[in-house]
Parts: sequence; structure tokens; C-alpha cells
Amino acid sequence: MHDVAIIGYGPVGATLANILGQAGLDVVVLEREAAAYHLPRAVHFDDEVMRVFQGLGLAEAILPLTITSPGMKFVDAEGRLLLDWSRPVGIGPQGWQASYRFHQPALEDALRAGVARFGNVQLRARTQVRAMNAEGALETSAGPLQARWVVGCDGAHSLTRASIGEGFEDLGFAEPWLVTDLILKRPRPDLGDHSIQHCDPARPATYVRGVGERRRWEIALHPGEAPSDPWPLLARWITPQDAILERAAIYTFRSAVARKWREGRLLIAGDAAHLTPPFMGQGMCAGIRDVANLGWKLVAVLRGANAALLDTYQAERAPHARAYIEAAMRLGGLINTRAMAPALGEAPAGPVKMTSIAPALGGFTAPLGRPAPQPRLSDGSLLDERIGPRHAVLLRGDMADTTALDGRGAVLVSDPALEAFLATHQALAALMRPDRQVVAFARTPAELATLL
Repeated sequence: MHDVAIIGYGPVGATLANILGQAGLDVVVLEREAAAYHLPRAVHFDDEVMRVFQGLGLAEAILPLTITSPGMKFVDAEGRLLLDWSRPVGIGPQGWQASYRFHQPALEDALRAGVARFGNVQLRARTQVRAMNAEGALETSAGPLQARWVVGCDGAHSLTRASIGEGFEDLGFAEPWLVTDLILKRPRPDLGDHSIQHCDPARPATYVRGVGERRRWEIALHPGEAPSDPWPLLARWITPQDAILERAAIYTFRSAVARKWREGRLLIAGDAAHLTPPFMGQGMCAGIRDVANLGWKLVAVLRGANAALLDTYQAERAPHARAYIEAAMRLGGLINTRAMAPALGEAPAGPVKMTSIAPALGGFTAPLGRPAPQPRLSDGSLLDERIGPRHAVLLRGDMADTTALDGRGAVLVSDPALEAFLATHQALAALMRPDRQVVAFARTPAELATLL
């Protein structure tokens, strides 16, 4: 009997394996392929995701595999700037840059090397899951297997989701796009480092600068179009003299959220739970947020907490994922439209400056349900390094002197670097969960006692 069986060993499944392995649980990972997929797919993650990797002790291994992203610009068919979504330069509130680009095979190698640290996590590659039930009994190509909890990180065609018995709620976006990955043979500094959304009604397209010499173009296809040679569509920007074509594939970009994320001992995460168009680069990010939310709850339940805690997983994550999906759909509509002003809700006189959305976690009202900042503390460490994978109470300095203060298992942290955050919310203290979400403030000593 395993504590947790994870189905699927992509970035989401591997991150969950690291979270649960770090907690000392007995985990088995079931992966049908023999090795990680060797071609790029996801290319972007944000500061919240890097903070998750940091908590797993993997940031130092992953950071050299990335480049910092300066953000995104939207241009019309003539190349004129319509909208500027540049990202902040420098370390942000999460303790990391706002946006990173990466090569997925390299990231997966780093995540899998992280899992290899844990003797309590067993990988069964080349193992196909054929059936399962809500009690955690699995039928696999290697024989039967039983787990207390099963998490399907098994993609858009998830068997786990099908076993839960509910499908996707289609949010109404379905477009065929050609995705091409290229490796430059010679320098092309004119392409730039920003992602570019070409808002050309005749042929919308996206350019993404990858790590090293890698570059990506995603190009909208017309109904029924299935080009066997991508170079004519790429000719506007690049030719075979400039680059080697590494991959060309046609994808239908979709928007959907699973109606049910848990049935008995079965749960889903990542693309098994939601599908988003790629225009915000939040597809993999959403999956990492899923397992950051789910992981600590599974640990708590396996250590004696009420299993009803797991019902908060979908309640919190589904609305948050939906908010990002709907934002990506709006951007997709903007890329496809001539009418920029209606799409933006205003009539801009010139290029518009856009800021990132930051939805609160489902069930919370901002500023609750958002990650606490991660400042560098007075001893030089980052906040999460002080806390580890636990709850924390962030205290105003004068509260830390209360001799009878009992954290009830939470780490109590007081530091001058936290004062500005607490003062902004007129709080004596803030409760931060292991997934770094702030879920309560205390503004009086009585509220602090209740919070603890």
C-alpha cells in the first residue's frame, strides 16, 4: 500500500513527486514512457513557480537553465506597437524575477534529478495504467497496485479524469495553430527578446524567444489548413538559411476546466484538470500551482487531518485557473481582432501599458488568497528558507516579544523586512500556508490569538 500514486511524470507530476518525497511519504510514480519527452513544449514559468522550485531545493539547479523574460508586446499587421506588457526588471516581491523562459526537457531532467534524492519515491517507467477505482485500486501493465490517494497528472486525455466520471466544461476557445520550434544557425538580434503577439487579422502569430539559440513561432491556421511545410508561413520572419527546424506540430488550443477534480481517493492536476490557450504562458504554471496547493494537503491528511481538507483543493484552484484561462482567451481575441479599443474596453490614443492580473485563490477575497511576499531577511536568507514546507505566522516586531506566544505548530517569523507588508494591511500578523498563500490577517491581539 503506497501513500500516493502519481500518474504521469511530466513537470506537474515530477513537482508533486518532489513535494511528497520531501515530506517522507511513500510515493509511486507511474509513467507510460521510458524517458522524458525530448522536444520542447512549455516555455515559460513565473516567479510563483520558481518559488515552488526554491522550496524543493531545486532553484539553484533550475536557474541556470533559464533566461529572464522581459515580457510581451502586441503589434499590428504593420508592426506598430498596440500594447506593451513588459515585465518588471529585477527581483520582485516573490524573491525572483517575474518571468522566466526555459527548455522543457532540461527542466524535466532537473525535476527528475530532484526526485532521485528521495528513496521513498519509486518510479515505474513503461507502466500503463489501464483502470482504477475511487478506492485507489489501480490495474497497470505491471500488475495491480493500491494507494491511499491517486493523483492523475496524466494530461488532457486523462484516464483519471474519465474514472472520476465527469468531463471538461468547455469555455469556448478552440483554434488550430501551427507550433514551430527552431534553433538559430546565425545571430538574429533583430528578433528581440520580448515575446511578440502579431495581431494580424489575416494570420495571427506569436514569437517567443527561448533559451540559447531557440526560437518559437506559433501561427494561426485557417479552417481545414494543415501545411506539410511550415517554411512558407515562417518566411515573414525567418528562413532555412537562418535556422534549423526542430519541430513543427499542429495543436488545437483549447479552453476548458474539469467539472470534478476529486472522487473518493482519486484527484487530478495540471492538464487533466484544465486547458488554457498559451497566450499568457500560464498552462504549466497553473499545473504547478495545483500541486503546490494539493501537496501539503495530502501530507496533512496522511498525517491525520480530516480528508475533507482535500475538498478545498478544487474549490480553491478551479476558479483561480479559470481566471487565467479567461484572461488568455481575451488576449487570444485581441490578437485576432482589428478592433483594439473594444477589446481593451477603452479607446487608447497610443500604445497601452498592460499590467499582470493577480486573481485571489478561489474562496478568498484579495488580499487574502494570494502569495505572501518573500523578502530577504536581516540574516541574508530568503523568507521561505527560514520557514521550510510548513505554516508560518509572520509577526510585527512588537508581537514577537510576547513571551506566551504559541505557534501551534506554525513557524513564528518576525523580521524588519516583513514590517512593510504587515503595515500595508494594518496587521499585527499574517498566516501563511505551506503553499505560501496568505489566508488570514490579525489586526488586534485578540485576532492574533484566534488566528493561532
